[in-house]
Parts: sequence; C-alpha cells; structure tokens
Amino acid sequence: MAWVLKMDEVIESGLVHDFDASLSGIGQELGAGAYSMSDVLALPIFKQEDSSLPLDGETKHPPFQYVMCAATSPAVKLHDETLTYLNQGQSYEIRMLDNRKMGDMPEITGKLVKSIIRVVFHDRRLQYTEHQQLEGWKWNRPGDRLLDLDIPMSVGIIDTRTNPSQLNAVEFLWDPAKRTSAFIQVHCISTEFTPRKHGGEKGVPFRIQVDTFKQNENGEYTDHLHSASCQIKVFKPKGADRKQKTDREKMEKRTAHEKEKYQPSYDTTILTECSPWPDTPTAYVNSSPSTAPAFTSPQQGTCSVPDSNSSSPNHQGDGVSQPSSEQLQPSATIQETQQWLLKNRFSSYTRLFSNFSGADLLKLTKEDLVQICGAADGIRLYNSLKSRSVRPRLTIYVCQEQPSGSPLQGQRLAGGGGEGSGGTPYVYHAIYLEEMVASEVARKLASVFNIPFHQINQVYRQGPTGIHILVSDQMVQNFQDESCFLFFTVKAENGDGIHIVLK
Repeated sequence: MAWVLKMDEVIESGLVHDFDASLSGIGQELGAGAYSMSDVLALPIFKQEDSSLPLDGETKHPPFQYVMCAATSPAVKLHDETLTYLNQGQSYEIRMLDNRKMGDMPEITGKLVKSIIRVVFHDRRLQYTEHQQLEGWKWNRPGDRLLDLDIPMSVGIIDTRTNPSQLNAVEFLWDPAKRTSAFIQVHCISTEFTPRKHGGEKGVPFRIQVDTFKQNENGEYTDHLHSASCQIKVFKPKGADRKQKTDREKMEKRTAHEKEKYQPSYDTTILTECSPWPDTPTAYVNSSPSTAPAFTSPQQGTCSVPDSNSSSPNHQGDGVSQPSSEQLQPSATIQETQQWLLKNRFSSYTRLFSNFSGADLLKLTKEDLVQICGAADGIRLYNSLKSRSVRPRLTIYVCQEQPSGSPLQGQRLAGGGGEGSGGTPYVYHAIYLEEMVASEVARKLASVFNIPFHQINQVYRQGPTGIHILVSDQMVQNFQDESCFLFFTVKAENGDGIHIVLK
C-alpha cells in the first residue's frame, strides 16, 4: 500500500514539472516586440478560412439582378418579404442588370438571352387553381390581358412576344451588355380574385417573376440561367398611392420601439432569387369547351360560364328531381373518381384531384372545396358530392285512374274521397316541374307513367260540369304548389294518339 502511494507522488510531481516547463518562455515568445496581428492572421487556420470566403460568395452570386422602380411598403415586419403596391394599368420600369463577375458565364458574352416576365399568384391555394382563375378572368374581360409590355417606353428589348393563351406572361430578348429596361403594366387588381362577401375584403397578393434563359445547342432559349420575384398588390388607379400614404402615416404614429420591428420603405424593389416557374406551355389553355371557370368580379360577384350542353339544371329525363348522374361512393377508386368528375362536368379539376379516391373527395368540406375550386365551382362540386338537387319551381301530385274506355265527355270520379271504385286507395306520384310550361307537364307524366311521349296529343283539365279545358302555359303558371290531380287517358278522335285529362 505504501508503495502505491509513493508511485502516485512521483507521477504527480513529474506532471507538475512538465507543465511548468511548457509554460516557461511564453512571455518571451509573445513579447511586445514579437507580437503582431498580421502574424496571427498568417497562421494556416486563418489562411484557410479566408480563402474559403470568396469561394462561398461566388456560389451565391446571382448572374443578373432585376430592380422594379416602385417603392416598398413601410408596413412590413423585419424578416418578412417586401410588399410593393402598384396601380392598375400604370407602367412600371424593371431594370435588367448584368450582375456577373469577370469571367462568369462566358458562353453568354456577346449573345442575347430571353426573359419571361409573369404575374402569378402568391397564395399557394390560388396557384393550384390558377388555370381556372385566369380562365374566369378571361371570360369576364374578353380581349384583355393581365400583363402587358409598354413597348414605347421600354429600352433594349428585342423580339417581344405575347401568347394569346398566356394572358399573364410576356417575353423578350435582350443583351446583358447593354442597358435594358422593360416597362410592364398589370391590368388585374387584387380584389378581382377575392370572394365577395360583405365588401371591404383584402385583395390577394400577386408575384412579379422574371425567368431568364440562354440558347441551347439547337438555338432554342430553354437553358435556365436565373429567376427572381417579388410580392405585389395591385389597386385601381391612384389606389396604390393612397395605400402607401396610409401605411406611412400608420408607421409615423408608432413608437420608436415598435418601428424597430418593421422594415424601412425603399424607393425601389429588388426581386429576390427564387425557383424557376414550372414550364407548362398548355397550363392556360382550356381543353374543354364546356368547362365552367369560376371568377369573382368586383361588380358582378361570382359568376360562371354555363355549360353549352345543359338545357336544365339537372338534365332530368324523368319526373323525379335527381342528380345528373350516380352519386360518388366512398369505395370509388382513383380512376372511378376521375370518371365521375368528367361525367359531372368537372374536367378542369381532374388533374388537381388526380390522387383522390372517392373517400378522399367526400371528406372535403364545403369550405375546402370553395377554397380549392373557387366559389362557383366549389359549391357546385359540393352539391354534386352530396347529391343536392335544384329545388323545383312547382310540385304536383298525380294519380292515374284505371282506364274505362269511356268517351272524353261524361267521365266521373268513381267512388269518393281517396279510394277507387273497388276500395283500393289511390297512389300518387310526385311530379317536379322545372319549367312552368304545358309541354313539361306532358313530358313528366309520360316519363313517370311509362306513356310514349310522342303519342300524347293534348293535355286537358276537367272543369265545372265536366267540361274539358286545354292546359296552357298560363294555366300551369297558375297551378298551386302541391296540387293533387287524378288523370285518365282516352283515345284521340282521329284514333291517332291519346289525350290526358286531369281532374
């Protein structure tokens, strides 16, 4: 035991001696005459870190920069994306700047590049239904475009093009070595895509996005170089100036501590780098002429384009108000759900619901469908999923008497009350009229009671003293809702067809 304690003392004394020796001379090596900050920075560790900084900066250095000459809002919090207010139809300059360093991208030196400027939705929900929203805008404002180039004011742009099927995009060629400015005009306003409820709704934000491409080996401008975008809101003429003034006055009323939480307003808006816009050349082409695009207009509210194949709300061929096709079942597969959407005139949403089964679609609430499809189509899809029919304009109840072969005159009700001559109670059928015309009455009676429609010559109503009155459109319009009728059929006088007599 004593030997172990002695060994511990020897080891401890040796360690102390070595530590003291290692500290000796430190003051001499780092004396006032020998110490230098340049010597410290010259150490290998600092050389390696310093040499890596430019490399890291080079990877993040964008080749181009786009600056829009419009002031940003002062009512944007720190670390949030800037927001710029624009006036509808006013020309705004976007400066196309070459931001390359010496030797960067030599393949485009002395060559033209192509840029596409788009106005797109900022809200992800509206991005999913962009096709329907833009088609609705097109239907409501035929001949107009969402985005235009002010060519007389623009500088340095070449071969400008606008595609009639892409109302929200313009494209042009330009030389990065020369001064280039594109003046754009946005013709849609933010509130045009907001569901109208009680007035005063906030407009949806848009994005201005610029995508730039170079030529590939085939001479086509498809090789992506750079993309950048910014967030905007578009107001009616002079509205952006009033909104900017309002935001500025609100900020002036805040305390100095509160102001520190907000960004200052800048005279120009710098577009920040982003992912390229998906290349969907047919994204804005309406492939189905019967599609009913939903759109909200400040004056007209929600409207839709009617289906050219529809003559009545439910396309019914019988007398009972039913959905236009069979109800979607929860057990429906993805393929069956797609077929149901096509059959019920929702072809424009098949791609959006491409991974939805019947159960998935039926789980969506009315609010979900309105957000996804817009107000008009969202409500229509919800009603179709829930098998909700349009309320008929008139309902009548009809029962057929047993044929007696009696002539047209002299027909009397056999028995009294609600029973036939043999004591059998009369069974009535409901007839739902969507059009208040006599032909609709004949058509629904033929459908419910399996009477060939082409054989019905006239429909009469038995009046006082047994007279028979021709049923006209005016008479149908004066029918009381939920009226009850017995009817019988007799052969026409010429033996060709039959007459129906209501009583």
